[in-house]
Amino acid sequence: MPEGRQIPHHGEAIVLRTWPFHEADLLISLFTRDQGKVKGVARHAMKSRRRFGGALEPATQVRAHYTERPRQELVRFDQFEILWSPLTAPVDTLRLAALQLVTEVLEEAMPDLAADDNIYRLAVTVLTSIHSGTSSAPSSTKVSPQESGCPTSGFSDVGSHNVQGPQQIYLPVTYFCLWMNRLMGWMPELGHCSACGLDLRSQTVYWSPTADGVTCFDDRRATSASQASRALSASSVSESHRIARTPLADLLTEPWPPARSADLRAFAIATLERHLERRLRSATVLIA
Repeated sequence: MPEGRQIPHHGEAIVLRTWPFHEADLLISLFTRDQGKVKGVARHAMKSRRRFGGALEPATQVRAHYTERPRQELVRFDQFEILWSPLTAPVDTLRLAALQLVTEVLEEAMPDLAADDNIYRLAVTVLTSIHSGTSSAPSSTKVSPQESGCPTSGFSDVGSHNVQGPQQIYLPVTYFCLWMNRLMGWMPELGHCSACGLDLRSQTVYWSPTADGVTCFDDRRATSASQASRALSASSVSESHRIARTPLADLLTEPWPPARSADLRAFAIATLERHLERRLRSATVLIA
């Protein structure tokens, strides 16, 4: 391949983060459907509304047009077209935190240039469900369980469901964190004690933010306060199994107040944080 050859790319992507770069330029991190996470420079992006407009808001789904040059780490972003924007609905503190959680996890968890269509579809499905009213996700995000590549995932469009209230924040967050753990291979087996092998089905299990697996009551870890085991109720374990086999759109027809499976949400977020080896700043207000 000639060293000076430029390779054009066109495809769906989620805006993860932007940074000022030089004078009017922006450095942008995208999670693209075809290439995975890509970083590049948008020249004069802070001045050019024609090429980018409001498409640079984190969590926006865009059709990105960019150019890659071999042996260069950064691509050149030429133009974004908005497919879905988080600004189509009001943004309050909780909704902003939920949107930021998705983009923060993708930014930290996904390696550069590692495409994963299941994670891309999961992210789009969850992002378009985090709003206070109804909206329609792009048709390309409507995915049946059979199409998703995960037999029980059921990532699908939720735009046809008019679900009001805080459950539109807490359910998508819980769903996203559990499924990210599954797709990344970080989700522990919840049916048996990792220490003694005891069958824990239909029982409360115990987990630690600093250790793998779950345990029975007798084997729970009780060291310092930060490392002590925490309970995950039998009902929340059952809820995690439902989430693994039920499309988000179907779950959204049920009330999901902040207290419902709050321990499951805390467990899923802590599991992500342990494997990412960092705290998720956006998760603070989402752990009720």
